[in-house]
Amino acid sequence: MTAGEIHIIGGGLAGSEAAWQAAAAGVPVILHEMRPQRGTEAHKTGALAELVCSNSFRSDDAEANAVGLLHAEMRLAGSLVMACGDAHQVPAGGALAVDREGFSEAVTARLEAHPLITIRREEVAGLPPADWGQAIIATGPLTAPALAEAIRTATGADSLAFFDAIAPIVHVDTIDMNVCWFQSRYDKIGPGGTGKDYINCPMDRARYEAFVEALNQGGKTEFKQWEGTPYFDGCLPIEIMAERGAETLRHGPMKPMGLTNAHDPATKPYAVVQLRQDNALGTLYNMVGFQTKLKHAEQVRIFRSIPGLENAEFARLGGLHRNTYINSPALLDSSLQLKSRPGLRFAGQITGCEGYVESAAIGLLAGRFAAAERQARPVSLPPATTAFGALLTHITGGHIIADDEPGKRSFQPMNVNFGLFPPVEMPKADGRRLRGKEKTLARKRAITSRALADCRDWLGLQRKAQAA
Repeated sequence: MTAGEIHIIGGGLAGSEAAWQAAAAGVPVILHEMRPQRGTEAHKTGALAELVCSNSFRSDDAEANAVGLLHAEMRLAGSLVMACGDAHQVPAGGALAVDREGFSEAVTARLEAHPLITIRREEVAGLPPADWGQAIIATGPLTAPALAEAIRTATGADSLAFFDAIAPIVHVDTIDMNVCWFQSRYDKIGPGGTGKDYINCPMDRARYEAFVEALNQGGKTEFKQWEGTPYFDGCLPIEIMAERGAETLRHGPMKPMGLTNAHDPATKPYAVVQLRQDNALGTLYNMVGFQTKLKHAEQVRIFRSIPGLENAEFARLGGLHRNTYINSPALLDSSLQLKSRPGLRFAGQITGCEGYVESAAIGLLAGRFAAAERQARPVSLPPATTAFGALLTHITGGHIIADDEPGKRSFQPMNVNFGLFPPVEMPKADGRRLRGKEKTLARKRAITSRALADCRDWLGLQRKAQAA
C-alpha cells in the first residue's frame, strides 16, 4: 500500500533511519539534506549518516547493557543503521565499532538505491510548509540557525543553541543510605512532595575543603573554537562556582541550612550535597546544582569522594557543550508529534536523546509512526518495558519538572540506561537472596529478557526464549 510522501529534514543517523523505516512500510519519502551545498562546523563530507565524533556504537551486550539491548531491538525492527554497522564492523572488544567512511557510504548507497526514497540536497530554512502533510525534523545538535530560530519561534521554547551545562545522574540503588538520608530543606512539603524529597549527603569541614580543592585542580573539558555560545549564567558549572571562593558552594547548592542528619542529629553538617528524583519511576536521582565541565574520569573520581556516593553508578555524567534540542516533554505527544501542529514530528538528538544509537532509534520510531499515519493505520507505541519504549517515555513524559526552579529548563538529553525501565520482578536463585554484583547482573538480565520478549510482541514477531 502506498500513500502520500513523508518529508524528512536532516540526513544524519535519525533522518536516514526514519527514511528507511517509512520506505520499508511502502510510503514514499523525500529526504532533505543540506550537505554538501551547506556544511557544518563538524561534518567533513556530504555522506548521509556521517559519524562526526567516535566510531563506536558502544556495547553490543544485549543481556547486561542497555545500549546493547537497544542494538538488539533495532535489529529486530529491520534497522538500516544497525545493518550497515554490522556490515562494516571493526575490532573493538565487546563494543560495536565501525569503519566510519564505509558505514556512511553504505547508508548513503542503500538510501539512494531505494525506489521510494528521493534525496534532495538543499537547506530547509524554516518549518516544513503545511501542505507537506507528514514531516519529520531530524537535524541534530547542529541544526542550522535559520531552522533553529523557526522552531523556537513556533514553539515558544527557550534558546535552542547554547553551552548546555548538565548535572550527573545517579542510579538510586547505588547510593549508600546508611550515610545519606531523605529530607527536604526545612522539611518543606512542595507540590506533590512529602517533606523528604531529596537525598542528602553530608560533609564535614575537612571533606568539604578537600572536595573544593579537587574541583579546582580537576581536569576540565576544552572547548572547540566553533562552540562559541556562552553557557547560562544561572546554570554555572560547579567548578566555576568553586573558583569564586572556598565558601561559595556552601552558600549555594551545597548549603547545609534546614537539614538534620537523620543518622547523627547532634552533628551539624558543614556542607550537604543534595540529589533530587529525576524520573517518574524513582530509579534515577540528579545531583542538584552539579553542572560541570570536568572530564568524565575526573567526575567519577571526585564525585565518588562524596560521602554516600563512594560506589555510585552514573546513568549520565555531567557535561558542557553546544546543543540544540527542544523541551520535548512539554512540546511533543507520545508519538513524537508536535502538540501544536499535527503531522510534524521530531526525531534524533534534537528531541533530547544522546548518542548515535539512541538518535537512530528515535528516528526509527518517528519513521514508523509517520508511515502509519500516512497509511491511515493506528500508531502503535512500543511498550515502556522495551528499550524503545523506555527511551521514548523519557523524551515525551518520563521526566520530572522541578517545582522549586520556576522557569528553568530541567529536561536534559540522556543516553539509554536501565534507570529508564520500569522495575522488574527479580528471578529466584535457588532460594538464595542475591546480593551485590550478582543481584545487579540478575536484574539487568531480567530487564533485557522482558524487553526482548515484549519488543517481539510489539513488532509481531514470534517470541524466542530469552535467558533470565
